[in-house]
Amino acid sequence: MAINISDVAKHAGVSIATVSRIINNLDGYSQKTKERVQRAIEELGYEPSGLARGLASNKSGTIGVLLPCVTTRFSSTLLRGIERIAHSKGYSVIICNTDMNGERTMSYLRTLSEKRVEGILFISEWVTDEYGEYLAKLGIPVVLVATHTTKFPFPSVYTDDFQAAYDTTRYLIEKGHTRIGLISGDVKDRIAGKPRIDGYKKALDDAGLDWQENQIAYGDFHFESGIAAMAMLDARSLNLSAVFATSDEMALGALSYLHRRGMEVPNDLSIVCYDDTLDAVLTHPALTALHQPIEEMGECAMDLICRGVTEAQKLVLEHFIVERDSVRSLV
Repeated sequence: MAINISDVAKHAGVSIATVSRIINNLDGYSQKTKERVQRAIEELGYEPSGLARGLASNKSGTIGVLLPCVTTRFSSTLLRGIERIAHSKGYSVIICNTDMNGERTMSYLRTLSEKRVEGILFISEWVTDEYGEYLAKLGIPVVLVATHTTKFPFPSVYTDDFQAAYDTTRYLIEKGHTRIGLISGDVKDRIAGKPRIDGYKKALDDAGLDWQENQIAYGDFHFESGIAAMAMLDARSLNLSAVFATSDEMALGALSYLHRRGMEVPNDLSIVCYDDTLDAVLTHPALTALHQPIEEMGECAMDLICRGVTEAQKLVLEHFIVERDSVRSLV
């Protein structure tokens, strides 16, 4: 016969509500009562969840992962790296889709605390004071992924977005392109928006190339915004020879728009993208891309969690250009 929570309560001589509070790590009971319930759980073999099995050691065997969108190729690639290391170390993962919503993010953080996760990976969002202060109070390892902060003492794993965008723009310049457009995330985005915009501008400045703000069209890193941004650049009649899209998805959107207009890549316009996920390979033509090691990023971050690293070290992973068929040389 299956053992249930009422059996545990009867065996320990406490109420069902008390057993539930202890299992869920809530307050309202003495240490003596907690020990009695733990003994009852062990003696009866009651297993409501992984939490019950970990009561005695105060370990849940779970890691919380917060990220703004789970449906992108970037997220799926990153999660593959996270899951690989988590599985090898005997951890399970709780994935929380925050949708860049502050209230939702805080709600997930509180839930993860109640679930007694042993660590948290905080991905691709700016670490606000509210987030940082709450994370610091949890007293568990926290690793930032594809983001970083100087205000809070969390280790971080990321690519240097400014330098990567600089190098990508420089690549186009070395191919002879002088009129280069940018399809970018929002300039208010301090993680992947502004740093990539600044890297693009700096590369043009260092090459002595004149540029105007209307050479930049803004999106949200997703496919539809790539279409809209490419349409904006096209409508401005800028005589561009190349476009740098700061995500693979936006580059796909730009390709879609150009195809509808009857324009050929790279003969009519060269395109280079940022991330180098599978999306960059599957399209036609295959996209030349700035490769950031997304899966390795997930692996490194999860390894730091598993090792209990808490000091504020920064792991900046190397990036490089992968040449394919979407950029024409003009020299």
